[in-house]
Amino acid sequence: MIMGKVIGNVVCTMKNEHYKNEKIMIVQPIDPDGNNKGKTLLAIDGVQAGPGDKVLVFDEGGSALIVTGNPHAISIRTVIGAIIDKVSVGE
Repeated sequence: MIMGKVIGNVVCTMKNEHYKNEKIMIVQPIDPDGNNKGKTLLAIDGVQAGPGDKVLVFDEGGSALIVTGNPHAISIRTVIGAIIDKVSVGE
C-alpha cells in the first residue's frame, strides 16, 4: 500500500474499454507526516476520493478487481482503496 494525497484528475476523451466509467486520479505519495515522497502516480478511484483527500493506494492488480468490482479490472493495476481519516505514529 502507498499513502498519498489526491492532487488532481485525468480526463480522457478516448480510453480502453476496461477503463470506461472509471475515474482516474493523480496521487502524490506522502510520508506519515504528509510530506511529499517520490513521483506522482495515476490510480483508478474506487472510493469517490477527490482533490486534497489523503488516500491509500493499492498497487497490484488483485486489489483493483476487489475495490472496483469491475470484472475486467485485471487490466487495472493501481487503485485508490480508502480515504484516510487519521494517521497515528507511535501512539
